[in-house]
Amino acid sequence: VQLQAFGGGLVQAGDSLTLSCAVSGRTFPSNIMGWFRQAPGKEREFVAAITWTGRRTIYVDSVKGRFTISIDNAENTVYLQMNSLKAEETAVYYCAAREGNINLSRTASAYVYWGQGTQVTVSS
Repeated sequence: VQLQAFGGGLVQAGDSLTLSCAVSGRTFPSNIMGWFRQAPGKEREFVAAITWTGRRTIYVDSVKGRFTISIDNAENTVYLQMNSLKAEETAVYYCAAREGNINLSRTASAYVYWGQGTQVTVSS
């Protein structure tokens, strides 16, 4: 499985941004797709995850109501719509994939495949 994340950029606080993650290789209904982020000097943080079917999602509490994870199975692409962005959400955002387990996970070590990351900078 290969993942390529893109869509990052520089925005102002309160703005919206949509990240995309193109998935190639093995794509099975049992895959779980996740988004994580890592700010300078901080550990990688879970943001959201979705089942490959799109039927189930989970979010970190701090983004609930503002971020939406979705998937387009026809395009093999996972999206992260981010609204009302905050300066403290400046980070490199990574997409990740988990195989062979249908359970959604907030733990980075549960994901085997990772994209290269895309920088999101939110100015205050």
